[in-house]
Amino acid sequence: MKPRPFDYARPSSVEEALALLAEHGEEARVLAGGQTLIAMLNLRVVEPAVLIDITRVAELDVVREADGKVEVGAAVTQGRLLAWPALAHKLPLVAAVLPFVGHFQTRNKGTVCGSIAHADPASEIPLALAVLEGEVVLRSRRGTRVLAAKDFQQGMLTTARAADELITAVRFPVAQGGVAFREIARRHGDFAIVAVAALADGGDGIRLGVAGMAERPAVCRVPSESAGLQDAIERLAWELEGYEDIHASAHMRRDLLRRIGPVVAREAVRCAA
Repeated sequence: MKPRPFDYARPSSVEEALALLAEHGEEARVLAGGQTLIAMLNLRVVEPAVLIDITRVAELDVVREADGKVEVGAAVTQGRLLAWPALAHKLPLVAAVLPFVGHFQTRNKGTVCGSIAHADPASEIPLALAVLEGEVVLRSRRGTRVLAAKDFQQGMLTTARAADELITAVRFPVAQGGVAFREIARRHGDFAIVAVAALADGGDGIRLGVAGMAERPAVCRVPSESAGLQDAIERLAWELEGYEDIHASAHMRRDLLRRIGPVVAREAVRCAA
């Protein structure tokens, strides 16, 4: 299929992009990597009046560290972040997650912020942002606001972004501690049936995040001791319930979480040690 006709705009600055969003609102869509949006356009799932291409806005194509956080601009591709020399040291969980996001070819076009904006409940990057308790930076002509990951993603493919707002960056806190990540997918690069990420940050227990079990990533604290860990993950599996789709049943998803959850949590503890 082919998309319906639309106008195409390629702003050279954030201010130009914000002016276009203020003018067109719900009728506009932002193009960064386009790995999901182009398919949605072709299938006519979305039918915008104007497409705003931000790929050449230089101020959005930046990775920088400040105040204990790594800020990734909206035009930074997944492949570029994966190749960032400091990634494994500063953001080891993101370094573990990124190789599972699509394939080499799609990571060269797909953006980090685009994955956050799409808000797929099985996606790896929103899971990492939630576990690390990161932030999403939103700008409009009305001003700038910063939302915690848990407040930004509100449900399946649903976020708190207003129609006139542009996601200009996401911020990942520099994590201290051990990390681990595992996912189950039909093929490498497919969306996860269930994905589990863990951060042993020296606090009370382990911060455990789960994707593919609910309408958005679920994050909770679980005990680090083996005796309480399995029981905590069993309770979590029933609380999240899981959902049915063409890839797996809710029962299968719960069973997968029971099996890989403790493995990932223990791996994070060993990494921290």
